Amino acid sequence: MQIQLIRNATLRINYAGKIFLTDPFLARKHTLPSYKGVSPNPLVELPMSANDVLDGIEMALISHLHSDHFDPTAKELLNKDLTVFCQPGDESELVKDGFINALPIYESLVWEGITISRTPAQHGSGGVLTDMGNTSGFVFQAEDQKTIYWAGDTIWYPTVKDIIHQFQPDIILTHSCGAVWGDGVLIIMDAEQTLEVCRAAPQSTVVAIHMEALDHATITRSDLRSLADNNKITSSQLLIPADGEILKF
Repeated sequence: MQIQLIRNATLRINYAGKIFLTDPFLARKHTLPSYKGVSPNPLVELPMSANDVLDGIEMALISHLHSDHFDPTAKELLNKDLTVFCQPGDESELVKDGFINALPIYESLVWEGITISRTPAQHGSGGVLTDMGNTSGFVFQAEDQKTIYWAGDTIWYPTVKDIIHQFQPDIILTHSCGAVWGDGVLIIMDAEQTLEVCRAAPQSTVVAIHMEALDHATITRSDLRSLADNNKITSSQLLIPADGEILKF
């Protein structure tokens, strides 16, 4: 089993003999609007061609429809007959975009021997939640495979801890750039909240993604690594991959 970080929350996952893609964000550098007035997005190019990102994928999973998780380039390049799983309510938009096999995951389903369970996520706090709308995380399970919990666009809040206790994941994928919205309201995990995940799941490998790609981020990879080292969170428990890096488990 292996996970390749492409950029932001875009992952190529080879799991139980199947290859699938998460949150395809395929735009060229600086071709999309700024979120914070700092720079056009994305801040960096893809580490490979978009065609190589899509090569051989058998399914795509989209956590929500924000432009840094499913962008116009992905809408154009993904095969319209590809199976695309999403959270309930997003399938109608995907169908409008021409995806004939857009399927919502209400609680859980089995695809090609892989059980995919949708989990709650909280994309910020207070009034910002109205702007952010619904988002989801997902858990992947299969026979003789490690359990993966992809937390998605969420802050650290009690439900994330409950999900960890329920599923006992071997691998936890966190969105960890500390992105902010409005008057600086945190909308996904920052460095300290990522360490809370590590503390709540000491037997799990935490993989921090969604970093150094967007102009409303507040945390870099080096920021996170430094705080982790200072808090005795080892580099074997907390992995912080570079764009294009392949992690093998």
